[in-house]
Amino acid sequence: MPKALCIGELLIDFVSTTPDVTLAEAPGFVKAPGGAPANVAVGLAKLGVDAGFIGKVGADPFGGFLTETLQQNNVDTTYLIAGETSRTTLAFVATRSDGMKDITFYRHPGADIQLSPDEIDVDYIQSAELFHYGSVSLSHSPTREATLKAIQSAKSAGASISYDPNLRLMLWDNANDAKHWIWEVMPYADVVKISEEEWEFVTGDVKLKQGIERILGLGVKLLVVTLGERGCYYTNGNAEGYVEGFAVEVVDTLGAGDAFVAAMLTQLMTHADLASLEKDRLDSIMRYANAAGALATQKIGVIPALPMAQEIERFISERDT
Repeated sequence: MPKALCIGELLIDFVSTTPDVTLAEAPGFVKAPGGAPANVAVGLAKLGVDAGFIGKVGADPFGGFLTETLQQNNVDTTYLIAGETSRTTLAFVATRSDGMKDITFYRHPGADIQLSPDEIDVDYIQSAELFHYGSVSLSHSPTREATLKAIQSAKSAGASISYDPNLRLMLWDNANDAKHWIWEVMPYADVVKISEEEWEFVTGDVKLKQGIERILGLGVKLLVVTLGERGCYYTNGNAEGYVEGFAVEVVDTLGAGDAFVAAMLTQLMTHADLASLEKDRLDSIMRYANAAGALATQKIGVIPALPMAQEIERFISERDT
C-alpha cells in the first residue's frame, strides 16, 4: 500500500510552444500530462516516496496515455479508474514568462468529475501516512462527495493531511461556490499551501495577517504562501519567515507549485508535530521546496519537469558555492 495518496484531477495539458502569445495566437502545442494532485503524486514518487493516485480518466487514448504515464513514474494506479461515459479532460495552456496562468479547459463534463463515492476504497486510503487534495475535484458532483469521503477517511485514520486549493475559477459554476468549498475542506488539513495570486480570493484580504489567523484558527498546523520567483512565506503559529527563491531562466512556470508541494511534503513527512517545528528547520525545508519549484520551470510541461532528489540537492549545492 502506498505511503502517500493524492486525489483529484488528471488531465492533458496542451502547452503552447511559443511563450507570451495568447491561446488564439499560439501556432502549436505540446501534449503534456497534468492535473495538480496527479503532479504531486508523481513529484513524491520521483523523490522516493511510495505514492498512489485516486481519480478518473476517460476510457479513451488520452486516458490510456495518462494512466501509462503515472505507472512509468512509479505511481500506484489501482484506483485510477477509466470511465466509459465521459472523456478525459483537456486543458490548453498559454506559456507565460511572468508566471500568470492563461488556461482554457474542455470538460463538459470531463471524466475527472465523474468519480463517485462508491469508487472510494476506505481501507486503501486509511493505510496511507500522507493524504493530499486540492479544490478542483470539489467543483461538481459526484466527485465532490467522493473527495469528501476520502478526506474524512484519511483524517479519521490519523494521516497527515495536505491541501493546495489550486484555484481554477473557470471550472466552477460560480465564484461563491468555489469560495464555499475551498473553506469547507480547510479544517481537515494539517498543511495548506496557497499561491500569492490566490490569496486575496481565498481569504478576502490582500494583507496576510487576518487570513493567516483565520486559517491557523481552523487547526491548520503549517501555512505556506508561495510567491513565485520571490520564494515563499510560511508560518506554523510559532515560527514564521520568508525564504527567497532562486533566479533561473524560465521556460514554463506550469507545475512549479506542484513541484514545490511534493518536495515540501517529502521533508515534512519525517516530522510528526508540524506546529513545533523551529525556524531553522522550516527555512531549510522551504529552500528545498523553492529549489524544486525553480527546477520545474526549466522544461515545458509538468511531469517531465518534476525533479529527482539528486537534482534538487545538486542545484542547491551549486548555489551555495
